Amino acid sequence: MRLKTKLVLTITSLVFLISGLLSLVYVVQLLQSAVRQSYETNRMVADQVQLAVRDALQTGLSDRTVDPNNPAELRDMANEAVRNNAALREVVESVNRYSLTVYDVNIGDAQSITLLSSTHESEDKPLPVRPNYQQLLAANPIQLMKEVFGPPRVFDVVVPLERNGQPFFTVHVGVRTTLLRAFYQPSLVESITLIGFILGTALLVAFLLSNLALRPLEQISLQLDLLNGSSELALEEGTKNRRDMATSVSSKIERFGQRMRSVEEVFSALKENLDQILGNLQDGILLFTRDGRAVLVSEAAGRFLNLERDTMLGQHAREIFDRSTVLGRMLFDAFDSGVALIQEEVVTETGRRIQASLDFIYGDKASQGLGALLTLHDVESAEAIESELELSRRLAAIGRLTSGVGHEVKNPINAIVVHVELLKSKLVGASAPATRHLEIIEAEIHRLDRVVQLLVDFSRPVELRLREQDLREVIGDVLTLSSAELSTHNIILESHLPQKPLVVNIDSDLIKQAAINVIQNGAQSMPEGGTLRVILEEERKFAVLRIADQGTGIPDEIREKIFDLYFTTKTGGSGIGLAMTYRILQLHYGSVEVQSNAERGTEFLLRLPLAVTDWGRRHLQPASAHTEEGISG
Repeated sequence: MRLKTKLVLTITSLVFLISGLLSLVYVVQLLQSAVRQSYETNRMVADQVQLAVRDALQTGLSDRTVDPNNPAELRDMANEAVRNNAALREVVESVNRYSLTVYDVNIGDAQSITLLSSTHESEDKPLPVRPNYQQLLAANPIQLMKEVFGPPRVFDVVVPLERNGQPFFTVHVGVRTTLLRAFYQPSLVESITLIGFILGTALLVAFLLSNLALRPLEQISLQLDLLNGSSELALEEGTKNRRDMATSVSSKIERFGQRMRSVEEVFSALKENLDQILGNLQDGILLFTRDGRAVLVSEAAGRFLNLERDTMLGQHAREIFDRSTVLGRMLFDAFDSGVALIQEEVVTETGRRIQASLDFIYGDKASQGLGALLTLHDVESAEAIESELELSRRLAAIGRLTSGVGHEVKNPINAIVVHVELLKSKLVGASAPATRHLEIIEAEIHRLDRVVQLLVDFSRPVELRLREQDLREVIGDVLTLSSAELSTHNIILESHLPQKPLVVNIDSDLIKQAAINVIQNGAQSMPEGGTLRVILEEERKFAVLRIADQGTGIPDEIREKIFDLYFTTKTGGSGIGLAMTYRILQLHYGSVEVQSNAERGTEFLLRLPLAVTDWGRRHLQPASAHTEEGISG
């Protein structure tokens, strides 16, 4: 079935339904009005007949003597007066002759015998048994229509004439349903005619509306052909197949939707890859459109401009760059004047060195330009990375050197130990000073052997046992192990662990050793006691462990050497703990940072990358958010 036919049928059906319901209501209201009007008219007729009966009784009984103790005589005289009154008979016959809905008029006595009737055959016979007209007035619309349009029936309008509170005479005006139907028929024909006119008008309007409704489909079909890249032949076929216009447009929309979904999938994949690339970049990147609004912002750009990435997207360059800062003022002026920046270095208010490059993008035919690309580079971060690489190279070189030296020194030490033992056996009974010197030599040789063993252990390749686990549990174990020892030195251990899990892929034993080394180093910097704070938090895609003490801090001249092997400023220190910590974090692709101040103490930041499978989700049970252990002095 064609769409136009469906539209015509639908609109016509709706109009027919609405008009049918309205017409039905109108017909019912009209019928009820006709029934009530007929009742009121016939009740008035009955009242007139009743008045005529009163007059007949007064006329017939006025000159006659009635025995009050003989009711039968009174009844007979009254019946005779009613039967013989010519005026009353004239009223009854005239009512039946001129009323449109009256079927007959009967006057009955107290014994329900017809005394006078518009049909003479009914006189002196029992009154006909008929339903009261009140039933029609109280009937619902369906019952009323059944009575009026069903088999013919007669309903009586009854008006009694009472004497001493008892019925004496009754006037019955019969109303036949066929007469009601005939009285009602002109209005019914008029309503049916109106319904027919409405339906005809509805068909015409439906036809016109269907043409108007389908006309935009042709334009939509042509536009879809252009969007789908169809040829001129496809356009001609779409014009010819107007009969199937809806089906054609539906199929074209479906094809266009498939193309859009494919493009959306490709766009989503590209956006995800781009976001991942921008998230891993250390340089800040901002891409602006021709009108100067940011459409692409890297995560690092927010750290350079002290703004959230989401707040910068869609903002104009003048709203992003803050002229109250050195960097913002330089970028604002360059962007506003359209002057490109080529690796322009600026020192911020905090002493941070930042290198900025602003390039304006022009197309082949675009005189106003396509947009601008801003790149922000942290010079100090690059130098720090180079410093870390240099430190890694030095540690690697030291590792190769110590591995060979340890192997070469081990053999002479073993030989010396053997000969010292032989020498001690030969000096049995010798003087005490000689024995004491041998014991000193033996103790120093054992100490040298222990140092060489530590050197060999540090340079030996480490076999990592990596496993994904919640870093909160690992740090919780470290805090449990360290709290008892710290409390004996009047050190209060304060810790804060996040509510959500931080899943990392680590060797838990090595990470525990690295954290314990830093905690012990902080405890040793507070010989008089104090507070040691351990905070675990998430920063982008890294888990950061902050360990801060309240010691005297690390002087600037030795800060770069604290991770060197065997470097120490403490009496009895080995100089291996922090170097081992640095190496453990490197093995886990993490990093160690130090922030020290003579007034605030030293804070170590241990960064570990979050597990790839944990980016964007958390599936482990939350741990305790805050613990506080230790005693104060």
